[in-house]
Amino acid sequence: MAMAAEDIERLIVAALPDSEVTIRDLAGDGDHYAAHVVCPAFVGKTRVAQHKLVYDALGRRMGGELHALQLTTAVPN
Repeated sequence: MAMAAEDIERLIVAALPDSEVTIRDLAGDGDHYAAHVVCPAFVGKTRVAQHKLVYDALGRRMGGELHALQLTTAVPN
């Protein structure tokens, strides 16, 4: 079962309300996405900790509904 880009964005924003999320469907199949997330909650956190926050927002959907996510994170300028 595929996952819509809007659902990915909704889940991330629900968990990280001040985030700016950009989602791209990499393969057109609803299973392979790239996400760029900019969030003030990332300030002072390692890249690994930033990614964990995003993956936690997606919960068990990773590896199931959402097969692959190419993730980049950043703090606001």
